[in-house]
Amino acid sequence: AYPGHPAQITHGPRTRPQVALTFHGQGDPALARALLGTAERHGARLTVLAVGSWLDEHPDLARRILDGGHDLGNHTQRHIGINSLAEAEARREITDCAERLRRLTGSIGTWFRPSRAPAASPLVTRLARAAGYPHVLSYDVDSLDHTRPGAAAVTREVLAGVRGGSVVSLHFGYPDTVAALPDVLTELGRRGLRAVTTTELLS
Repeated sequence: AYPGHPAQITHGPRTRPQVALTFHGQGDPALARALLGTAERHGARLTVLAVGSWLDEHPDLARRILDGGHDLGNHTQRHIGINSLAEAEARREITDCAERLRRLTGSIGTWFRPSRAPAASPLVTRLARAAGYPHVLSYDVDSLDHTRPGAAAVTREVLAGVRGGSVVSLHFGYPDTVAALPDVLTELGRRGLRAVTTTELLS
C-alpha cells in the first residue's frame, strides 16, 4: 500500500521530474518485445498491466518484463468490461489473472487496472483490494494509441498532456506505439522528465 495515495491513483507527486508510462499488456508479442527493448535502450522503465489470457499464450513475457526492471500488474483475465459484470464474475476476472501472475512470477504484482474503463467502480475497487491490490491504477494522460491515429499523433497526445507525476495510458499491440516511443522518450528527457515504474513514481 502507498499511504497518502487514494484507492484509485491517477497520478503521482507533481513535484518530482518523473512520469510512469503504463501499458495495457496484450497483442503481438513481437511488438511488446520491441517496446521493452526501446525503453531499456533509453534507460526508461515501464509498467505493464497484463491480461491473463495473454500471459496464458505468452508465459515467457512475464519474466521478460520483470527481468527488464519493469513493473508487472493485473489487467483482468479476459479484458472484458469489468465494471458491468456481476460481483462473482468480476472477482474471478481479477483473481484468475492474479493466479496467473503468481504462478509465473511468484507474485500477483503491485498494480491492478480495470479493463475497458479508465476507472474502477466502487465494487471493482473493493474486489481488487480483497484480491491483494490496495490501489487501482488509473491515469491522467491517455495516448489514444488504441485508435490507431499514427505515430506522430500518439507522440503529440502524450506530450501535450504529460507533466511531472503523470501516469500515461499506452498499449502493447499497436505499431504506432512502437514507432512513437523513441520520440516520446527523447522529448521527455529534453524536458527533464524520466520514465520510471509506477512503484518508483509513488515511493
